[in-house]
Amino acid sequence: MDAIAAAEERIVSDRLRQKLNEVNTAAQSQLSPVQDHVNFTLQQAYFKCAYECFDRRRKNEEISNCVEHCSVPVLQAQNLVESEMAKFQERLNRALMVCQDKFETAKLQRSRGDGMKDLESCVDQSVQDSVKTLPSLVDRLKTALSFSE
Repeated sequence: MDAIAAAEERIVSDRLRQKLNEVNTAAQSQLSPVQDHVNFTLQQAYFKCAYECFDRRRKNEEISNCVEHCSVPVLQAQNLVESEMAKFQERLNRALMVCQDKFETAKLQRSRGDGMKDLESCVDQSVQDSVKTLPSLVDRLKTALSFSE
């Protein structure tokens, strides 16, 4: 690999990293209200509920069952958010794998210059498509968690 090709690859690699950071920033930004709802509203409700469980007239097992019951909404919400984000990440990873496969094919066909540009273009499109899905993902989570801002 000559110096020009290596420099070109580093530039493309930096741009790709920047695109992935854009997805991460967009996801964090758009999911922030959902995370706040889970981390504050649902957690607060959990602690209030659990506090009420501690009554000297109750047996230890009853208290444990009560606290466990209080934790269910928070755990369900956390699992839902994690599941949806895992699906989002999986879709993005699959799209990026397609880009990588196209790039590898272009390298084998020795159309190297265009291959780098095509890779960058493919990744950019995949990132844009993923970011466009975030609002509907957030809406699904808000509906499932029964909250609005």
